[in-house]
Amino acid sequence: VQLQASGGGLVQAGDSLSLSCAASGRTFSTLSMGWFRQAPGMGREFVAAISGSGGRTNYASSVKGRFSISRDNAKNTLYLQINTLKPEDTAVYYCAATTRYYSGTYYSTGWYDYWGQGTLVTVSS
Repeated sequence: VQLQASGGGLVQAGDSLSLSCAASGRTFSTLSMGWFRQAPGMGREFVAAISGSGGRTNYASSVKGRFSISRDNAKNTLYLQINTLKPEDTAVYYCAATTRYYSGTYYSTGWYDYWGQGTLVTVSS
């Protein structure tokens, strides 16, 4: 499975941004997917996850209400809509995939088998 994240950039606080992650190498609907982020000098943290069908989603408490994860299985693409950006959202955002059935460990980096290269989001105040 290959993952290619895109959509990052330099934005101002309060702006919105949409990230994409194009997947290939496996039937996309069989993959549980997630978004993580890593701020400078920090560890990689869970942001959001979605089941293969898109019927189940979960979010980190820090982003709930501002971030929205979705997928288009016909386009083999995962999305992350980010609204009301804050300077603390500055990070490299990674998409991740696993062939495992969607379960309660979606927040763990170790649950995922495949990672994209990351896309940088910088939010200025």
